[in-house]
Amino acid sequence: MTRTNKLASAVKLALFAAVSTAAVSVSQEAYAAEEGDKVERIEVTGSRIQRQDMETASPVTVINADTIRAEGFTSVDQLLQAQTSMAGAAIGSTTNNGADGVAQVDLRGMGAKRTLVLLNGRRMVNSGSGADSAVDLNSIPVAMIARVEILKDGASAVYGSDAIAGVVNIITKKDFEGLQLDFNGSGTDKGDGETGELSLLYGFNTDNGGNYTFGAAYSDRRGVIQSDRDWTKPGASSFIPTGSLAGMVKDANGNWVKRSTGYDFTKDSWFQTPSKRYSLFANMIQELGNELVLSGDILYTKRKSDQQMAPQPADIMLGVCGQARVNPNRCITLDQSMLAAGIKADKTGRVNYRRRTNDVGPRIYNQDVDILRASLALQGTLDINTGMTWDLSYTYGKNKADTWVENSINAEKMTNSVYKNQDAWLSGAPLTQEIINDIGFTERNDGGNEQHVLAGVLSGELFELAAGPVSFAIGTEYRYDSGYFTPDPVIVAGKGTAAQQDPTDGNYNVISIYQEVSVPFSDKLTGEFALRFDDYSTFGKASTWKVGLTYEATDELMLRAVAATGFRAPNVSELYGGNTGSYDYLEDPWKNAQDPQILVNYTSDPNLKPEESESYSAGLVYSPGFIDGMSLTLDYWRFRVTNAITRLDAQKGLKDCHAGKQVACETFKITPSGDLSKFTNPLTNVGSQNTSGIDFNLAYSFEGLGLDWKINNDLTYLLKFEQNGVAYDGTIDGNFGAYAKVRNNLSIQATRGDWSLMYYNRYIDKMDDIHTKYDKNNKPYTAVAKADAVLYHNIVGTYHFTDALTASLGVKNLTDEEPSFVSNGSDGGTVPEVYDTIGRQIYGGVTYKF
Repeated sequence: MTRTNKLASAVKLALFAAVSTAAVSVSQEAYAAEEGDKVERIEVTGSRIQRQDMETASPVTVINADTIRAEGFTSVDQLLQAQTSMAGAAIGSTTNNGADGVAQVDLRGMGAKRTLVLLNGRRMVNSGSGADSAVDLNSIPVAMIARVEILKDGASAVYGSDAIAGVVNIITKKDFEGLQLDFNGSGTDKGDGETGELSLLYGFNTDNGGNYTFGAAYSDRRGVIQSDRDWTKPGASSFIPTGSLAGMVKDANGNWVKRSTGYDFTKDSWFQTPSKRYSLFANMIQELGNELVLSGDILYTKRKSDQQMAPQPADIMLGVCGQARVNPNRCITLDQSMLAAGIKADKTGRVNYRRRTNDVGPRIYNQDVDILRASLALQGTLDINTGMTWDLSYTYGKNKADTWVENSINAEKMTNSVYKNQDAWLSGAPLTQEIINDIGFTERNDGGNEQHVLAGVLSGELFELAAGPVSFAIGTEYRYDSGYFTPDPVIVAGKGTAAQQDPTDGNYNVISIYQEVSVPFSDKLTGEFALRFDDYSTFGKASTWKVGLTYEATDELMLRAVAATGFRAPNVSELYGGNTGSYDYLEDPWKNAQDPQILVNYTSDPNLKPEESESYSAGLVYSPGFIDGMSLTLDYWRFRVTNAITRLDAQKGLKDCHAGKQVACETFKITPSGDLSKFTNPLTNVGSQNTSGIDFNLAYSFEGLGLDWKINNDLTYLLKFEQNGVAYDGTIDGNFGAYAKVRNNLSIQATRGDWSLMYYNRYIDKMDDIHTKYDKNNKPYTAVAKADAVLYHNIVGTYHFTDALTASLGVKNLTDEEPSFVSNGSDGGTVPEVYDTIGRQIYGGVTYKF
């Protein structure tokens, strides 16, 4: 009985330590029991079992606050997308078109929806402009982050849906005492793109075993216009400010001639989008007596962001007077000069009119987003066996967004205006203010997301084996998710020149039961087993499992392997999303489209089933005894996703239909002659992903030349990435992003006394740029260009003036490397989500502790 009480007390201490470190840690101090017994029981990312060791079967990358500061990251998406384990093209601060200021993570390039984001070990509400499918990382200020842990294994058996590609667990600063003020800022050497973040952290301990930590942060990010970089390829849109009729324009002599000029939209669009963010956060830990610990955290963030694009490209069809089925009171008259130039009505009696509405002004997208996330947990111990711990928690998240688009165009009013003022519109002269006021409007939308999570878990030791105790965790969870998005009535009615969009509104709930067991088969071999059962109100039941093994071959070498299944439930927007138009960068093999941006109708499906996945990893951790301070990890990984909820490859659909494949024409609603007026890309469960690769890490700490050195190298070698049967490894595309074969990050830090100097670089391998060209007979063929490899060099110095004052100064992209050209890049002739489009940046920061 005495032994049980001592261990229960030790478990209590360990429980308090676990709560204090947010359930995840890189290194821990041993907490002593009453008579000196050391008990280390902490929870690690990827498991709910509190463990005595940190070595698990699953590979985890840890990025601490010092590294975040040293490398000058001002947002979480920048931090994550710089990791070698990322691929694709996650939207973020460089995404100007369609992101609504949101920032996401794309682990393994498998899509943001397949990476689960946790805050302090618990779910974060999806957020953005409404009915969102992933977490907006902008809701989490860098100032509040103690560290970020990236679990690079499938973890659905532990955390449920969305953890197919892995888990990003963001740990906030807590258990803090004192007052700390931080300022960090940056700007380019070209005088733009300034960013600044000011934060305050205050914490205190209480006499009765508590700690309360409070923080506030403000950040401001300024924009960078695309055309302000001399390498930017000018745009050449067919929508021009003077307008065109059937592709014809008036010359200086008043004659109608074929349009020969285009509009450079890069003068109106951002490479770095402006944003302001205000955040308040707090953490508390309080002992209540009777071996109870109350903990909680709360985060509130307001984001005000905007994007800017060229004035609205208005594309309307005008009835021609005198044609059958055309209202004689709603038509334009084709005069002799127009007829002589070949302008005529199509078979429907209409003619196409296009105009870049510069008279009204550029499209300015604004977002005012509020995000609240709060969690409260009660932990305690049970005097059972050697002592068990229990945890009951409630987590609430809510996101509300008001978004609007200034200088939108009402297509119906514009059409009527052209009929009433034909000469004013077709002359090419600037429009009158009366016309501008008539056709322009501000598009207003609103949306949001809400989440409730109730969870309980019991963990401890079941019984002893010769090699040690069998540990377990068993828990249950209830989660409710809802989302909505209400577009402007003009857009819903399809009366705008922007794509038509329907409202989205829906919800679902899920009840889950899970269990984990850790079994020490011998002193060297340990098995980890997890099983989870979920029951969704939408599609029904799902079950997943995970098996991991670790084998300590020697004191220097540990082998590890994991096999797991996973799933991703269809989210609100996939189930209940209204039809949405999207202007995608595509090549029309019929050459009917006048622009590379082609309107595609996106559809959802309430009968979607969950995605299913299998993941495997095997590797080693090696710390050679003959080289003190060195460790190596090498891991092979593979993910396979079936029944993937995806939109098909629209570009392939165009090519297949053009080649005579009727199935492709029917799937995408394209006519064999290339009529794209009903071009549709539906969500389906027929997609697949198959990706594999190798991760390598080298960490080495040593002394030399009177300095303390730290070297760290991360490398990811992509063996394969296939989606829907199409191989993307080693390629880059404006729609799908980058899947470089090799990504490598190297950092070298030298420290002596109060100063340190760090050099780090980031390498992205060359990639194939696959695009369509046309031969002398105007027939399309597939061409392959090369997007060059890039190597970014960065350097930063840090100096501790006193125990209270620390300052740092650094340079990003020291050699001002230009991004690689991509033929169908998403912006400016490249892919800003992949390459650095901002250029050389100077950054620095000051920390003062009171």
